[in-house]
Amino acid sequence: MVKVSVSCIHCRSEAVVKMGRQVNGASRCKCKSCGKTFQTTYKNNGTTPQTKQLIIKMSLNGSGIRDISRILRISQNTVMTTLKKQKTSKQI
Repeated sequence: MVKVSVSCIHCRSEAVVKMGRQVNGASRCKCKSCGKTFQTTYKNNGTTPQTKQLIIKMSLNGSGIRDISRILRISQNTVMTTLKKQKTSKQI
């Protein structure tokens, strides 16, 4: 039997437990330290936390929406949605 160590993508803690599956079959995990949930694997490149951080960084450096979508190989709608969510979360 092979054990795979999973760390939290939010706080990097190793205290992670399984928490069922998504509708699409992806495994969900929950961090005991911060209490947040996350997926272990992603089917779409645009939904990963790393891609969302890249979108925000590139937009702050002056890249346009079309440029970001072309470089990261994701749709323009994904870029717009991510930027809108980031803008509304900063205002609250």
